[in-house]
Amino acid sequence: MQTDGMALIMDNIAGLIVILGSPNDDKGNLSEMGRGRVELGYHKYRELRAAGWKILLTGGFGEHFNTTAYPNAYYARQILLKQGVPPGDIVGFALSRNTVDDAWQARKIVEQYHCPALIVVSSDFHIPRVEFVFRSVFPDHALVFAAAAYLESRPPEERDRLIAHERRTLANLKKRGVALVNEALNDDLQSVDS
Repeated sequence: MQTDGMALIMDNIAGLIVILGSPNDDKGNLSEMGRGRVELGYHKYRELRAAGWKILLTGGFGEHFNTTAYPNAYYARQILLKQGVPPGDIVGFALSRNTVDDAWQARKIVEQYHCPALIVVSSDFHIPRVEFVFRSVFPDHALVFAAAAYLESRPPEERDRLIAHERRTLANLKKRGVALVNEALNDDLQSVDS
């Protein structure tokens, strides 16, 4: 029988809802994209909290999405706390800089909690890339991908730009990405083992 309180909590987590970070302004206000992701993640959490699901937030710092003093995930956490999510139901921050980093930084936390299942929340246009990356990093987990609506609210030229960017980036990942994802993950795991 385990007596460590944290171990007991960790054993009770059925899965994690991973809400991917997105841009915020210089005051920490999440973009429309970010608010949509947090809202969808919150709804998934409400559906599954009684079954023992918790939330993991990604998003650290980067010139293109967050230059404030706090990580992007901090601002998402503040929204979730205001909506009544207990602090203990947000298991941590993956202080990531991009989608590949989201996955392998999240993996460290997921392994601490021995979670067999993840629901990964991102924006609708981003899901194909997210799915490719997370399936590469988490081949041994049950994965579900939840798409927060974003494209339909954008002007046509922005939609076209986002879709084109995602197609190019995904094609590059498919060409080189599995090796890059696995290399980053293996380097990180080797540093933990040594």
